[in-house]
Amino acid sequence: MIKLDILSDPICPWCYIGKTRLEKALAQVPDHPFTIEWHPFQLNPDMPAEGMDRRTYLETKFGGKENAIKVYAEIDKHAQADGLMLDFGAIQTTPNTIDAHRLIHWAGIEGKQDAVVDALFKAYFEEGRDIGDHEVLCDIADGAGLDAAVIGKLLKSDADADMIRQRDAHSREMGVNSVPTFIVGNQHAVPGAQPADLWVKVIEELKEQQAPA
Repeated sequence: MIKLDILSDPICPWCYIGKTRLEKALAQVPDHPFTIEWHPFQLNPDMPAEGMDRRTYLETKFGGKENAIKVYAEIDKHAQADGLMLDFGAIQTTPNTIDAHRLIHWAGIEGKQDAVVDALFKAYFEEGRDIGDHEVLCDIADGAGLDAAVIGKLLKSDADADMIRQRDAHSREMGVNSVPTFIVGNQHAVPGAQPADLWVKVIEELKEQQAPA
């Protein structure tokens, strides 16, 4: 098997689109060689713990309302082309994602990482839920088969928060400056939400390399 490490943030729409495109490719080649692990990368590491108003965040980030609308209209066009119906209007808060990343880490220990990542994307982008809220995170954990009571206790503590920040910082030191970033076999970095066709080609090439001479 070949490790596919994915650096992502659950409030990044391109990460959701990138995951969807990758999954289309994996469905086309069910005997693919990948084992997948998700890694933390915060788009806004300095975000206040309580998050901030979504409109204020976007207008500040993109230099005004008109630019924010243009950027998200383009994102929505790509999302719909990939079968995603994102409800940006339902999102009230841009959260700090440190706790969501902690949940993804704990889900990985239980072998439920992909389910939690998927649920976080859906909760945020399709249901407008605040994925910085502990109750929301516990509900997502429960839906993925994790012990919500244990997750709730962990979230109330600082467990693994420094580790998440260190992993995030390490990725930046290695040159990652945007997400999604896919790292194939600890060697090749593939940035951005690449189309499914590209992933199918990558998978076929890797399978050929693995085939006995």
